[in-house]
Amino acid sequence: MMLSNLSVEDLIEQIKSNKISPEEVTNHFVKKTALIDPKIKSCISTVFVKGKDGILNGIPFMVKDNMEVIGTKTTCASKILENYVSPYTATAVQKLLDAGGTVIAKTNMDEFAMGASTEYSSFFTTRNPWDLQRVPGGSSGGSASAVASDMVPFALGSDTGGSIRQPASFCGIVGYKPTYGLVSRYGLVAFASSLDQIGPLTKNVRDAGLIGNILIGKDPKDSTTVEKQIDLLKNIENSIEGFKMAIPKEFTKGLSDDVKNVLFDAIDNFKKMGVKVDEVSIPSLKYAVAVYYIIAPAEASSNLSRYDGIRYGLSIDGESVDDIYTKTKDEGFGREVKRRIMLGTFTLSATYYDAYFDKAQKVRSKIVDELKQIFNSYDAIIGPTTPGVAFKIGQLSSPLEYYLQDIYTIPANLAGLPAISLPMGSINGLPIGLQIMSKRFEDEKVLRIGRNYEMIRGKFPLPEVVA
Repeated sequence: MMLSNLSVEDLIEQIKSNKISPEEVTNHFVKKTALIDPKIKSCISTVFVKGKDGILNGIPFMVKDNMEVIGTKTTCASKILENYVSPYTATAVQKLLDAGGTVIAKTNMDEFAMGASTEYSSFFTTRNPWDLQRVPGGSSGGSASAVASDMVPFALGSDTGGSIRQPASFCGIVGYKPTYGLVSRYGLVAFASSLDQIGPLTKNVRDAGLIGNILIGKDPKDSTTVEKQIDLLKNIENSIEGFKMAIPKEFTKGLSDDVKNVLFDAIDNFKKMGVKVDEVSIPSLKYAVAVYYIIAPAEASSNLSRYDGIRYGLSIDGESVDDIYTKTKDEGFGREVKRRIMLGTFTLSATYYDAYFDKAQKVRSKIVDELKQIFNSYDAIIGPTTPGVAFKIGQLSSPLEYYLQDIYTIPANLAGLPAISLPMGSINGLPIGLQIMSKRFEDEKVLRIGRNYEMIRGKFPLPEVVA
């Protein structure tokens, strides 16, 4: 039985029909990971945590290394947590284990999820399976590259400003960020608590819906979760004829001709399905990146204050408590994490709070309001997931260039919206994603639109990775 490039649904069917055993499926992907990962470097650690009997019985998955899995190291790709062993399991991971899945690896990422390339991992840079000289995106680059190179049928990532969708775009797979509050963040190491969300990276939209259905649900351990009855697969292949979609002018301004051509092809496909597509203006979107890089570092500076060298993680001896704090954080945190802690501490200081953080929160509310207005008239907002295809390792030299990689994905996090990236096409042999956003809790609609586009466009190939 050939298992290459099969979806989660395909594998479930093969197991149900007794064409292959659950053990054979698990062993296949464990062996494939051992062969392929030395080339791609998706995994920080290989583990084996077997779940219970359930729909995912025998199907392995990988977990971004900022989610707790009991008895395994959870490093956040940082030296400060290099030897930290999880005492419990994140709710999202536990739900997948309860459904029968098996965790076979913890994946590489930008340190504490701060980055867009995995170049900011403290350990090594993950490579894009389409071109080993290019980045897979970030911060969930390890999870995305593992799925794209068929080491696993699916993986978990986290998305604070685009960290599921951007690597999905770069790696030519599907990345789904649920509405904020649908999926528990318990056991996810916090970066920016009002923005973080766990979601799946998969080979197709139906798999994103299948895994999403397992993940969604209220969790008494996470007070930000809500009780919502949502079935992402129920209407996923129903027609979208008559839908209205908006493309913000702010998303197309400055796009290269190559990206525009792929986007126009996508628009033509929607029109063939009877969808009306209009260009609109959402003026506040031009402030989204600036707002994000005030709010996210501010929340990060608070969340990362717990890594003090006293309670757990790295501890460097010093002559006083303050000396221990200083030496531990200086040695344990990487350059980008230090930069964001400093930015966040600055904007939260008494002198600058009103000028920066308070003003950013007001502009965030403005962005939310303008997006709501659009959704009063349109079913979804569409556009490219990223400004371009995956860039080469070491190509981007300034922090600003990195931060602008999230220019189209950040609004969904600021407003807590559901969003998905799926392959839209390719440019010079490299994939680029289509992003679809809708209003809060309309995750079913987002996946339905994505699935309809996927069906008319046809199956997107995965790269051939030779061990």
